[in-house]
Amino acid sequence: MIEKLLKYDYDKIFDLMAASFPSDEYRTYDEQKALLDNPFYQVYVLKDSDNNSIKAFIAVWEFEDFAFIEHFTVNPEYRNGGIGAKILKEMVGLLGKTICLEVEPPEDELSARRIGFYQRNGFFLNPYPYVQPSISKGKNAISLIVMTSGRAVSEEEFESYKKVLYAKVYKCD
Repeated sequence: MIEKLLKYDYDKIFDLMAASFPSDEYRTYDEQKALLDNPFYQVYVLKDSDNNSIKAFIAVWEFEDFAFIEHFTVNPEYRNGGIGAKILKEMVGLLGKTICLEVEPPEDELSARRIGFYQRNGFFLNPYPYVQPSISKGKNAISLIVMTSGRAVSEEEFESYKKVLYAKVYKCD
């Protein structure tokens, strides 16, 4: 179903990323593209077999003890058809380890629906304070909530994951 991103499809996923996420939640075009050479980072896509357009993509950082979904979106033309749930299930099986992701606090209907989607798909909210550091120069840090697959994690596990994310993903301590 999903396949690894081919570099020539990068522009399509960046356009979808820019349309789907607040600007503080993704890097510049060149910074994001440079991640494709990072051994911890991989983007998977679901393509429309009829026209080769991108139906959805999921960008994952895979570390020794856990994986981190940095970006996941379904093209608006294909939403509400179960594609997101299928991709998430496939990724959980493919990675075979705890997966964490960041979500915005449920301060509006869309954020609450997003959290509900992840909960219906086996993810749990973690009650620990978390701030996503600035992802790029000129971008703001953001207060978010970390969700994890399978179960909520202990505070010790959470701090361990956060330390890796800050060092490897956000390049800060």
